[in-house]
Amino acid sequence: MSPAPAAPSVHELVRIRAEHPEAVAEAAARRQRRPLLRTADSSAPDLNPVTGAGAGAGTGTGTGTGRGTSTSPGSGADTGTVTAIGTGTGHPGQLMIIAADHPARGALAVGDRALAMANRFELLQRLCLALSRPGVDGVLASADVLEDLLLLGALEDKVVMGSMNRGGLAGAAFELDDRFTGHRPEDLVRHGFDAGKLLLRIDHEDPGSLDTLHAAARTIDAMAALRLPVFVEPFLCRRVDGRLRNDLGAAAVATSIAIASGLGGTSAYTWLKVPVTEEPEDMARVMETSTLPAVLLGGEVGDDLDGAYAKWREALRLPTVRGLVVGRSLLYPVDGDVAGAVDTAVSLLRPGRDG
Repeated sequence: MSPAPAAPSVHELVRIRAEHPEAVAEAAARRQRRPLLRTADSSAPDLNPVTGAGAGAGTGTGTGTGRGTSTSPGSGADTGTVTAIGTGTGHPGQLMIIAADHPARGALAVGDRALAMANRFELLQRLCLALSRPGVDGVLASADVLEDLLLLGALEDKVVMGSMNRGGLAGAAFELDDRFTGHRPEDLVRHGFDAGKLLLRIDHEDPGSLDTLHAAARTIDAMAALRLPVFVEPFLCRRVDGRLRNDLGAAAVATSIAIASGLGGTSAYTWLKVPVTEEPEDMARVMETSTLPAVLLGGEVGDDLDGAYAKWREALRLPTVRGLVVGRSLLYPVDGDVAGAVDTAVSLLRPGRDG
């Protein structure tokens, strides 16, 4: 089998997209896959339930031990080829996912930087650096970002999660009519991606929430029919002075978990993506609402990243919590040290926890 072609630099992406759009599908076909969760004894190749292909099927090398270089994000320097470091995990049974699906719904701000995520080359540099860190399992993003990362060779032996509903644009009057404008289940299968994610925000006073609720249930059914995991991110929310606010009180988070857990004709492939409650000590009681596996989301942490680490560390001790899905606070830390922020987050996962 011929070796896979060298991955392009971020500055070659526009040329490739313009001249060779088929390169995206070719890169997806070559990508080495892995199980969603690695357990202590999961060294055997994973079988894709849809295609029956092993984790290395369709790849040029079949090794999954890509190497690359990285530069300081934001420097404007070329990232070159950046791929995953190794295939092992120090946290079997848990997930560490980097989230980058915010731009697709017009949410570009990080803290007081209104357009922090608007520079795509810089975002890709930061993502490639984060994905290269030991212990990072994968990425959550919209199709355009995932396809850039595919072309860069940064998704080898990684969990790839596609963002499904991005229609609820940040700040829009129709924000809660959150239509499925991103990945469809069949798109995830076609690209050989590993899971999907949907956002489910519910305002009891906004009729658009019902449409989103119904669409979410049918999407969960479609994903289950393909035996693809779907991560549901539920919130109860309300408008305050015209702006949408998520309610992170214990009762609201527990209620949102109960609603999300009951969606669809089966919950066999449903995961939850949940926030830490306003009062972190409430998390143990809140997470008793469901037996579905859950990951913690990062959300807006402001300048207090150390405080966020402390909250995540405690919540990760709970039996249903199986990892972290964090984006802006790790990709755009206040001190600029992406690698340090990611490494600290990875260190919060408990070694040896198996599923």
